[in-house]
Amino acid sequence: MSREKLSSRLGFILISAGCAIGLGNVYRFPIITGSYGGAAFVMIYILFLIMLGLPIMVAELAVGRASQRSIATSFDVLEKPNQKWHLMKYAGVAGNYLLMMFYCTISCWMVIYFCKYLNGSIVGVTEAEKLGEVFGATVSNTSLNLIMTFVVIVVCFGICALGLQKGVERVTKVMMVALLALLVGLAVYSCTLSNAAEGLKFYLVPSFDKMKEAGIGKVISAAMGQAFFTLSIGIGSVAIFGSYIGKDRRLLGEAATIVSLDTFVALMSGLIVFPACFTYNNGVTADADTVGASFLFTTLSSIFNQMPGGRIVGTLFFLFMIFAAFSTVIAVFENIVSFWLELTKKKRWSVCLINIALMMVLCLPCVLSLNVWSEIKVFGLGFMDLEDAIVSKWLLPIGSLVYVLFCTSRYGWGSKNFFEEVNAGKGPKLPKWVVPYMKYVLPVIIVAIFIVSVI
Repeated sequence: MSREKLSSRLGFILISAGCAIGLGNVYRFPIITGSYGGAAFVMIYILFLIMLGLPIMVAELAVGRASQRSIATSFDVLEKPNQKWHLMKYAGVAGNYLLMMFYCTISCWMVIYFCKYLNGSIVGVTEAEKLGEVFGATVSNTSLNLIMTFVVIVVCFGICALGLQKGVERVTKVMMVALLALLVGLAVYSCTLSNAAEGLKFYLVPSFDKMKEAGIGKVISAAMGQAFFTLSIGIGSVAIFGSYIGKDRRLLGEAATIVSLDTFVALMSGLIVFPACFTYNNGVTADADTVGASFLFTTLSSIFNQMPGGRIVGTLFFLFMIFAAFSTVIAVFENIVSFWLELTKKKRWSVCLINIALMMVLCLPCVLSLNVWSEIKVFGLGFMDLEDAIVSKWLLPIGSLVYVLFCTSRYGWGSKNFFEEVNAGKGPKLPKWVVPYMKYVLPVIIVAIFIVSVI
């Protein structure tokens, strides 16, 4: 059976960017930026994004395009006889499933809150504490969470079942364009609020005093971690889309475009958050070290509920969040589907049906850990936090290290093959000096990030 291909370069860019753009771009990045020096932090962040995220993404895309396979079989295709790089497939496959085990549940909260704003049931609540109670009641509602998680799984696997071009590419294109339009529209509106200027100054004017106050080492560590983890690289969730494109474009330019879109969404989110926070919340009350997804449902919801037209703004904001969440879920589900298509002889629709049932079972620990299993802890963590920690603190760094070493080591695919693959086609070439950097320097940085994140 011939391998499916994406119909356009735009489809590849938007799907890959949709996979990279996650919920953390919207709620975590602006808070970290505001707390650690504003534009000064952004400059450091972008530097690390170029140093870390870009070369690892290029490596993932190169392995995917050269092998024309997902992470389940890509290393088998490219490795030399008797090598063991293919063992990475087990961590990669596990990583994709683990990521979705908690991400689907978080995505269902976006749908629930979109419905709350659409029907107006939450608009009258303005105090953050009461909204915290509403959020607590929402996540502890077992039946509601099970139903909505099931809806997310069915909808996203249903899109994958339609096919790569007719389902994944067509729907993701629409969602990503709508996401960017909503993002710009909400940012423009937020910048018209009464204290927008103060919020924008806090966000965009470099503040080295804030950096010193937080600690230069802590700021650099935060910038490095955010740059590394924001793209979700290391488990093959981006590499799969490299396997769906031809060799008419060089991969450095494609990776740079994806990284730029991811960064654009993160930066623009701050233009929504800070003008609103300074107008209706006397500044930012979230702690950069501990801010979590609940910030969306408490602090930001409180702000929406105080502003004129807040019901419309809240509805559009959570619609935007649904697009951000679903674009990632669909991309990772497509990767999971590709595992099965490569390893079995089943049809796409059959694979999707099997995985709907499988994913629903796998999501149960996360859903139940928020209510009936809330007392169960593993290493002091609930199932949601445990799954998140395994993916972000272990599998992403380890997977990224494997990709980099495989592409540059003579004991792997080799830098000559990697360089030829990356520079096939039109567009900016990968400079030759980058390969020694990836071979000797980047692995040390990744190991350092791994150690810091685990500690």
